[in-house]
Amino acid sequence: MSDDAGGHGDQRLAAVVAKPRSQAAIKSLQAEGVYDDTRSITEWTADSVAVPVTAPPQETQFREVVRQVGERRLRTLDDHLRERGWTDAEIAAAPGSWAVLGSVVLVDIGDSPRPSEVGEALLALHGEAETVLARHGISGEHREPSVEVIAGDGDTETIHTEHGTRYAMDLAEVMFSPGNKAERARMGDVVAADERVLDMFAGIGYFTLPMARAGANVTAVERNPTAFRFLVENVMLNDVDERVHPYRADCREVIPGFAEEGRADRVVMGYYEAHEYLGSALDALAPGGVLHMHEATPDALVFDRPIERLEAAAAEADRAVEVLDTRRVKEYSEGVAHVVVDARVE
Repeated sequence: MSDDAGGHGDQRLAAVVAKPRSQAAIKSLQAEGVYDDTRSITEWTADSVAVPVTAPPQETQFREVVRQVGERRLRTLDDHLRERGWTDAEIAAAPGSWAVLGSVVLVDIGDSPRPSEVGEALLALHGEAETVLARHGISGEHREPSVEVIAGDGDTETIHTEHGTRYAMDLAEVMFSPGNKAERARMGDVVAADERVLDMFAGIGYFTLPMARAGANVTAVERNPTAFRFLVENVMLNDVDERVHPYRADCREVIPGFAEEGRADRVVMGYYEAHEYLGSALDALAPGGVLHMHEATPDALVFDRPIERLEAAAAEADRAVEVLDTRRVKEYSEGVAHVVVDARVE
């Protein structure tokens, strides 16, 4: 601890932490109740940042506590843009939401004027971030993102921590939807230890990782080679390699062998066109098992269409369906919702 640190009322203290763990440190400081959100996070050295605190931390790891002389934080993006001379009309066209994923800010820039200025303002607002990416959509068979660096150092690889699960990713190459946060956490809550689970569209481990961390044995299938590389990395990063069995393949090729070894207690179908794979999912699911089916559904057909599709596939397999729950996860696009149907299949 620095000799300057002391907690006297007129001193503005900051905990110096390594840049790679700044996000985790901020969350820990918030949990301790000593994070000072009235001041900005600032760079301290090439590999560290000074995170403002109201008192020396007792539970959070840090390098030293120092006296930080800094301006009070501009509290909103509007404040930062107004300081840059933006008019009220221009501010009204600025983004209303964004996500901080590790060291990257992901934002839908929309019709905002001067995207680079928006990016610089977001970096000023989030001192722990190093790159701002404008998100332009998802396309292709492997659902690859289209993004553009609008501010910062341009490094698109990051590690994002969410409910204790760590996700390594390159946001220029794989998608990560902030709007699915609650659903990712929920899958870690609903699964039981030692369950046999099949994640048919695992991606970088969105649902696989929280389920494995909860004690489930997960067979995770992903055919996108880039996403699969991060899936394997994330399995190691979260220390669940003994409970996750990753396959780089089309899930329909894996299921016959999987079912021979033993059918699943739970099948996760985290893909918007999951209904096309329902026959394979039912082949993998044990009687009495639970299926989680995702779909992008027009508002007028929520939740009728996914339930009808599931019931039709079950009837064709001579199986019965009991719908346990339905959830609207987020807006997928205008007039279309990302929904999930949970069902027990006998």
